[in-house]
Amino acid sequence: MKIVHIIKNTIKTILRRWGLLVTFTSFYRQMQSCYPEAIRRRKLLMNFYKQFIKETDLCFDVGGNLGEYTRVFIGLGAKVICVEPQMECQKHLRRWLGKNSNITFVEAALGASAGTSEIAICDTATTISSMSEDWITKGRFAKEYTWSQKQKVKVVTLDELILKFGVPAFCKIDVEGFEHSVLKGLRQPIPVVSFEFVTEFLDDTKKCIGHLVAQGPAELNYSIGTPTHLILPKWVTHKQLVEQLDSLPDNTQGDIYARTI
Repeated sequence: MKIVHIIKNTIKTILRRWGLLVTFTSFYRQMQSCYPEAIRRRKLLMNFYKQFIKETDLCFDVGGNLGEYTRVFIGLGAKVICVEPQMECQKHLRRWLGKNSNITFVEAALGASAGTSEIAICDTATTISSMSEDWITKGRFAKEYTWSQKQKVKVVTLDELILKFGVPAFCKIDVEGFEHSVLKGLRQPIPVVSFEFVTEFLDDTKKCIGHLVAQGPAELNYSIGTPTHLILPKWVTHKQLVEQLDSLPDNTQGDIYARTI
């Protein structure tokens, strides 16, 4: 402890001489305030996803972005196939998670068929980069954000991932309006699939649900916002879920869950 105290005082002395102590102190306090919130969010997510994911399960994280959900799945003891097409996100993932032997990175997009395509990169928020033209031009972020660059990306299908890695126990899909195209590349049941939905594109959501139940009998549920609990006390049929979704207020965002029965 004495050594830590000496090092801390030395850093303060150097920063004071450089006139950076105030900046450092402000940054340190911000980090202290943000860190507990990040830990709390991680615990909430782990508590939610543990109903779907068990230790040693194989999971697909489709739309891995910066790895928040991959970290959650790894924390539950899963082996994760993290799929992410954006180059900057790929660099981040490999830098911070690249040494974890339970993570396999697939640097590609998923789609209805294999090949190549383009992803539009949001200038200020990688989480809303998208391969969906409707998402960019008609979605809730269209007026506030810009997508000024495009990247050419490799496209593979869910069926190809399954052929290479096996059937996952859980597959999370978060691809900003491109969910239906991703699911069209799936021609077999997966025990549990989740995908993001937004009320402005409910027709696409209904197509996604229809595609999943066409692969085999399934029951459904949903969450709103950050997934901390399922909205419905009991899992429901295709028709019942659609009725629920049609009753939601505008600007609702969440995730649909389909599990085989």
